Amino acid sequence: MRQIPVDTNGATLMVAQPPQPKVKDRRTGEIATDIDTGHTLVTVDVLFVMNGNAEVVTVTVAEPDISGELAMGTPVALTGLVARPWENEFKGQKKHGISFRAVALTSLAAGASKPKAA
Repeated sequence: MRQIPVDTNGATLMVAQPPQPKVKDRRTGEIATDIDTGHTLVTVDVLFVMNGNAEVVTVTVAEPDISGELAMGTPVALTGLVARPWENEFKGQKKHGISFRAVALTSLAAGASKPKAA
């Protein structure tokens, strides 16, 4: 599948909605996992601001690759962000769009390097 690297240099990124488990099958509630590692996948809505334009994009990340507290408004960095075009057909209707996947998502808030409480 095609992957298009996304350059986030010069952009302001912040959490619009905290991480949520990515659901693979809405009918069964099955949670999505990474094919290679088996790690649980989560989605994070990120506000992407650049050149006076702002847009919320949903980014998928493996759960272990998220660091720091990610409350709404927290500034973040995305490592290895790629866009993937997709298309499918369901009940005779074609749908298409772009999904975003990152290697890692890191909080840039002060104290973000502290480990999470168990």
